Amino acid sequence: MDAIGNLPFGALAALVGLAGGVILGLAARLGDFCTLGALESAIYGKDHRRLRLWGVVLGVAILGTQLGALAGFVDIGASFYHAIAWNPVASVAGGLVFGYGMAMAGNCGFGALVRFGGGDLRALVIVVVMGIFGFVALSGPLAPLRAALFPQPAAEGPQGIVHAAQALLGIAPVVTVLAIAAACLAWALAHRGLRQSPRMLAWGTAAGLAVAGMFAGTSWLAEASLGAVQVEGPSYTAPVGRTLIFLMTSTAGGITFSVGSVAGVLLGAFAGSLIRGLFRWEACEDPRELGRQVGGAVLMGIGGVVAMGCSVGQGVSGIAALSWSGPVTLAAIAAGAMVGLRQLIGGFQPE
Repeated sequence: MDAIGNLPFGALAALVGLAGGVILGLAARLGDFCTLGALESAIYGKDHRRLRLWGVVLGVAILGTQLGALAGFVDIGASFYHAIAWNPVASVAGGLVFGYGMAMAGNCGFGALVRFGGGDLRALVIVVVMGIFGFVALSGPLAPLRAALFPQPAAEGPQGIVHAAQALLGIAPVVTVLAIAAACLAWALAHRGLRQSPRMLAWGTAAGLAVAGMFAGTSWLAEASLGAVQVEGPSYTAPVGRTLIFLMTSTAGGITFSVGSVAGVLLGAFAGSLIRGLFRWEACEDPRELGRQVGGAVLMGIGGVVAMGCSVGQGVSGIAALSWSGPVTLAAIAAGAMVGLRQLIGGFQPE
């Protein structure tokens, strides 16, 4: 099916993903937006700026996405965060496995893409292995077991934080949205160090707007394509696998939002690395380290599919959608990562 300028809707969705991905890649390199790095800096470096930066990203993403939904620009109900019934066990189990794997690998999927964009060849291994094992769990040999343990039936009705607040407490949706976004931003800006870093604040704001823009862009395309394009935000577990499949098969219908988003992060990280003078080729010199990272990538691929998203897919996009899965999965990822970091920093090294 053709669209504006005779471009297929899939290609237009890829352009939406590309634009948003470039901004996220730049935010990671120029604004220090990173999941594992934020935890490491806060717990072991006693620097909470990167952790508080998440409050800016989430606050802006929630405002942009939810106000867009209230205005009719974002069809948040069509995203899988609301269209598929929430499974709390899957969010917790998948999040813990993903978080532990993230610590072992030294990056989440998004972080690995960013590091690969900066010349780290170890990150390429993580990206490829994670993408492969994500599809092993999504549609490969582990798919029947995953589906049996963590089924994903369609939601029977409205769900999520906004709906619950309105149904149980009678709170208007706009009030819930503004209150949660304000809490995120207040928590972030209460930190003096972050307030004194305009660079981080600017890129955190840009990252949040990029997430909202991706939801808005795919919503518009979903309506124009009569559902051929899915409403989605950025995520970097299964989409990495989809990108690998597209690169290997190059089928006309294979280019999607996911492919554009992954490519965008790589391009943004590459540009950001050049701007900061951080680009350099790196490789793994310790086989034990590489083995640990590959094992972590395997866990991330499987855990991310079980939880239906990664630290960005659930931790940012899911929270921007104000789904229950977003904050629960992010908390589980953080808990799993802290267990892994404690082992690593305490001297644990698998022989």
